[in-house]
Order: sequence, then structure tokens, then C-alpha cells
Amino acid sequence: MTGLNQEPLLLRAARGESVERTPVWMMRQAGRYMKVYRDLREQYPSFRDRSENPELAIEISLQPWKAFRPDGVIMFSDILTPLTGMGIPFDIVESKGPMIDPPIRSQAQIDAVHDLDPDTATPYIRTILSTLRSEVGNEAAVLGFVGSPWTLAAYAVEGRTSKNYANIKGMAFSEPAMLHQLLSKLADNIGIYACHQIECGAQVVQLFDSWAGQLSPMDYRTFALPYQQQVVRRVKAKYPNTPLILYISGSAGVLELMGESGVDIVSVDWTLDMAEARRRLGPDMKVQGNVDPAALFGSKDFIRDRILDTVQKAGRKGHILNLGHGILPGTPEDNAAFFFETGKNLNQLLAVPA
Repeated sequence: MTGLNQEPLLLRAARGESVERTPVWMMRQAGRYMKVYRDLREQYPSFRDRSENPELAIEISLQPWKAFRPDGVIMFSDILTPLTGMGIPFDIVESKGPMIDPPIRSQAQIDAVHDLDPDTATPYIRTILSTLRSEVGNEAAVLGFVGSPWTLAAYAVEGRTSKNYANIKGMAFSEPAMLHQLLSKLADNIGIYACHQIECGAQVVQLFDSWAGQLSPMDYRTFALPYQQQVVRRVKAKYPNTPLILYISGSAGVLELMGESGVDIVSVDWTLDMAEARRRLGPDMKVQGNVDPAALFGSKDFIRDRILDTVQKAGRKGHILNLGHGILPGTPEDNAAFFFETGKNLNQLLAVPA
């Protein structure tokens, strides 16, 4: 157990300190695979109601904490949450996902995107994060998160989730100056939003550039990386000691470029062997991940073996155990519990002294 006056295990590991064991949490650990969440969703069917009502968001954020005691508690929210405060309205439709109507396709629409004032636009964030901090104390790190500019722009320009990203890539390749203007505005605002989350209590912030894995390395270097760096620079200028994590789905082709973003930790997806990720990122970059979420549909022996394989390849220092993507709906809760339990008992399983 973490000492009462000692900083949370995950925070210390994220800073690169030697820790007594590998910390463990899961992306999307609050959500649809948990019965308590599904029951609450029946009562409050609107995602935005659940994520923008502080009492509900706090309750949902704490559901996995109460059930599994992960080393990280991430606030229940969405990467699109701050968009309304920039003049980009959106909705999240159950089973369809985010919808932005009308999508941003013109210079006039980009000109209309304005600066974010988080306390005015997202007043509930302060309540959610400060309450989570007081609830978990030093037993877990409280994580905030933001969407990265390319991914937010992709949602805004496509208007919804896309399979081929033809609209935003079309803008990138035919009207790049216009897209760069949108990306820079988003980067400024996301930097403000990430700093706000830290001020409100977040001890670690994860950047999700979910759709940047759809870019070629050349285009990633042009349209994603500079704006990740813009966000990171803004946050680090104000909060140099707050660890930042970057996650991209399908990132094997751009892994080294992720390491150039300025973040402290690269969250590796499951399509890449962790030993290879370590080699490619170099000894100074910390890593998170990267068990295949579908492994949690396997037997307990299988889950344990996959966890052991991952942590042995990642090494004992500078690694946060996680999935390589969010936990999948339908995952047996008992298997999620086993994932956390195994993560916490790694020292005994690996038969090495703490």
C-alpha cells in the first residue's frame, strides 16, 4: 500500500522514479463493460448528461476504483468536451458516436473558432477533478485527458467517425493553409484545457490522437506532430513536472515520431511487440501498455501469461501496465478484476524482490 504521505505509485513511475511495482490502470476502465455503469446509463441515457453532470461523472469515474482499486483514476469525459467552448457544437449519439453538424469545411467556419475559457465553457471539470483527488488521496493518481489537434480536427471536418478520413485528408492535401490554421487554433485551446485540468487536480494528462495512426509518416510529421508539440510546449511551460502521455491507435508506423512529441510516456497499442517498442523509442522514453484488450476474453492463464510477457519486455522501470486500447464492451468484469489483481501481484509472479 502506498504510504499516506507518499505520492501515488503511478505518478512516481510516470516521472521515471524506481517504484516498488509496476502501476496498472486501463483505458476506458469506467464504462460499458461494468453492470453498475450500464444500470446508470439506463437512468441517464445521454452521454453528455453523464459526463457533464459532476455528480454523475464523479460516480462513474469512481466505479472501477471502488471495484478494482487501479493505480490510476481517469475522469469520465470525452475528448470532444471542450469543443463547444470553442464554438464547435457537437453531440454524442448512443451507438453512433460523436456527431458535429455542420462539419467544418470552410474558411469562415475556421475563422469562427474562438479561444476557450475552460471555467466558463466546462465548469464541471473543476468539480470532477478536485473531488476525485480528495476521494482517492494518494492511493491512486488522478488522470485528466485531452484530444490531440489532428484527431479533434478530423472529427470536426468529417462530422463523425470515419473509415477513410477523405474529407480531412482532402483538406490537408488541397487546402493545407486552411487546415493548419484550424490545427493551430485547436492546439492553443487544448494546451489551455490541459493546463486547466492540472490546475483542477489532474496529476497526469493523457493526449489521445486516436486517428493520427491513419496518416502516413510524412503526413504525420506535417499535420499531427507539430500540433502535439504545440500542446506539450504550452503545458510544460506552465507545469514542467506533470507527466504527459500520448496514445495513438495503430501507431506502429509512426512510433518514433510519437517520441518526438515532447511527452514523457508513449502509450503503445497492441499491434506492436513491447520489446520492439522499447527498442524503437530508446532507453529514455517511458512506455504504457500494451495488452490486447481482446485478451481479456481469454482464460485467466492466458491473461496472466500476456501480462507477464508484456511487463518482462517493458522492464521494471518506466512502464505503466495498461491495455493497448480501451477495454472492450462485453469484457467479463471478473476478467477485468483479474487483470488488475495480476498487475498488482507481479512481484510475486515474477519471483523478484520489490
